[in-house]
Amino acid sequence: MTSPSLTDATLRRDTILVVDDTPETLGFLTDTLDLAGFTVLIATDGESALNLVDQITPDLVLMDALMPGMNGFETCRRLKLEKLLSHLPVIFMTGLSETEHVVEGLAAGGVDYVTKPIVVDELLARIRVHLANARIAYGTSIALDASGRFLLATDRSGKLLWCTPKAKRLLAELFPAQGEQAASLPAELVRQLLQLRLEGSKAQARSALQVGNRRLEICVLSPIGPDELLFSLTEVGAAGDEHTLRQSLSLTTRESEVLLWISRGKSNREIGEILTISPRTVNKHLEQIFNKLGVGNRASAAARAIRTLAR
Repeated sequence: MTSPSLTDATLRRDTILVVDDTPETLGFLTDTLDLAGFTVLIATDGESALNLVDQITPDLVLMDALMPGMNGFETCRRLKLEKLLSHLPVIFMTGLSETEHVVEGLAAGGVDYVTKPIVVDELLARIRVHLANARIAYGTSIALDASGRFLLATDRSGKLLWCTPKAKRLLAELFPAQGEQAASLPAELVRQLLQLRLEGSKAQARSALQVGNRRLEICVLSPIGPDELLFSLTEVGAAGDEHTLRQSLSLTTRESEVLLWISRGKSNREIGEILTISPRTVNKHLEQIFNKLGVGNRASAAARAIRTLAR
């Protein structure tokens, strides 16, 4: 008999967290999922489930809807408050099939529900579908994060689903009172996003938002899911400011770019990320800027840039 080759599928087993307060259900699901090739974690209440996912992130959660203490709906809501778990699919298990319970489960962040007594083949089919969907969605997000672009995705109500690191930093800079809360966007920005969505989510539809003396352009890129829309952010006017510094202070293009970001309080590391150059290269440009401006430190250089742009 030939032994199977060791592929990624055989090396890695998807992990399912089962949350249920009934020993019989836990035993049945543990055996069923183990035979189907999954690694199974168990929790007997919502609090235990939350504590467990702080240590180990499963690939999917099977959640009993009605449990003593914290019920499944509230447990799911708390899970979804954590940005790193927002992609985690939760399937509710319930003996109730009334519409209000189904709606409550979906509103809490669940992706599906199954009714008890559980039909094994149906449950396994649903698990595999949602695992595949989550993997695609999460992979898309990771790939876009790695691209280093100013991108964000919202649902159809304007709620932020995720954003790339650069977009997160830009939003925190433009809206400091908002901080870096992953599930929240400034009201004025949400209005712009919703207006673009109402235009039919047309690719390349654009809008602009004035934030103090800075201007943010928002562009619809594409839908990337049934309830997920992708936007790009561009700060309009940065190029104009860079041109002003270059012409007024006799700087090179790169030197004027570095000086512009210095005037906006960015560190060498942050400027390197924005301009896709190393912090060491940023420092070399700063030395040239100091010489040309006749200043001895970045604070003086920033003040000179701010005065130049304010003319």
